[in-house]
This record gives sequence, structure tokens and C-alpha cells, in this order.
Amino acid sequence: MLYLYSMLSQTEENYLKAIFKLEEKSKKNISTNAIAGMLKTTAASVTDMVKRLAEKQFVNYKKYKGVTLTPLGTSTATGLIRKHRLWEVFLYKELKFNWDQVHEIAEQLEHIKSEQLTDKLEEYLSFPTHDPHGDPIPDREGNIRYHEELMLSDLNVGEKCRVIGVKDSSTEFLQFLDKSNLKLGSNILVSEKYSYDGSVKIVLDKKDQQTLSNLVSKNLYVVKK
Repeated sequence: MLYLYSMLSQTEENYLKAIFKLEEKSKKNISTNAIAGMLKTTAASVTDMVKRLAEKQFVNYKKYKGVTLTPLGTSTATGLIRKHRLWEVFLYKELKFNWDQVHEIAEQLEHIKSEQLTDKLEEYLSFPTHDPHGDPIPDREGNIRYHEELMLSDLNVGEKCRVIGVKDSSTEFLQFLDKSNLKLGSNILVSEKYSYDGSVKIVLDKKDQQTLSNLVSKNLYVVKK
């Protein structure tokens, strides 16, 4: 795989990762406009890039029919995601960065080519299964164990849960959660739901009562207790 990585620039790797994440959501061919929107570039630039990636056999592309990753493209994308999330764990756990700071740094570190370094990093961290935001870390074969799609907003009054991940990992959202004392592992009791705006009143860790907007509650992955 190291030889294959060496065939790719950082920009090309970022394209593969973006296409993979779009495929996770849509499960169908990805339009060049969707890729352009995610990477904040033009559709024309995307077309040029996917043609190049198709020539290298990382994607399948036909005009007007969208883009899909080849098996080679998928394995490369999951390898990048694995490295990214392992570096996030290292930055958070070992270097004590806040969880809203690690993404941008890991975006740079994920492009280091050495698979040996990645394996040593994973071993050093005792083989973590999730990053600081609760996202699953792919294994060496690219397998990913996804969250069950259960959000705090799905729970009924009286139900209890534990926070296991965030759907929105933006800096703004993570900083909001910090100010609200919400984190991975937080225990929540839904004490009231308001039909007017979808907000929920919760008891956090058996003591702190607060009201969360629907926007917040639908971005928190939870598991029932």
C-alpha cells in the first residue's frame, strides 16, 4: 500500500476521503457538485481531479453518471481515516489538546505515508476503537463498526442514555458542549420534551438540569441504558 500512497498527492488523498464520506451518507454515485460542495471548490476542478484519479484506478467516473470509489480507492480512503482518527486520539490523550482542536492538526498528520508508524501509534494507544468525538476507527483491513443511528432527539420522556458520539464535530458545536458540561460518557435522563420546537429538558449525570435545543439533541449519538 505504501507504493500506492506514493502515487497520490495530499490533494488527491483529500478527494478520496471526501468521496468516501459522501458515499457513507448516500450509498450511490456521487455527483461532482456534491464533491465540490464538500471541498469548497469548483465543479470543473472536481471533474479534472476525478479524471486523474480514474486514470490511476482509484475511482470510477463517467460523465453525467457520477463518481464511485474503486476497491483501491476505498482502501486508501479508510487508511487515511484510520490514521486521522488515531492521531486525534494521540493529540487528545497524550498531548492534552481539546477535542475541538485535534481535527485540524490530524488533517496534516494523516498524510504521513509510513504504515509502520501508524501501526506503532495504534499499538502505543492500546488499540483504540473510537476517536475523541466517538467516531469509529477503521481497522487495518478498512472495516468500520458504525454507531447505531440513535440520537438523543429520538428518546422519549423517562428514558436514560449515555453519550457515545457527536454527529457534528465542528469547533463551534464542541465548544458549546464543553460549556454545557456534555461529553462522551455523559449520562442523561430525558425529563421533558417540548413539541413546539423539539427541545428537550434533561438531567445530566444525575444532578445538572438543562434544556437542549433540537439542533443539539439531534447531533448527539447515544446508547440507551
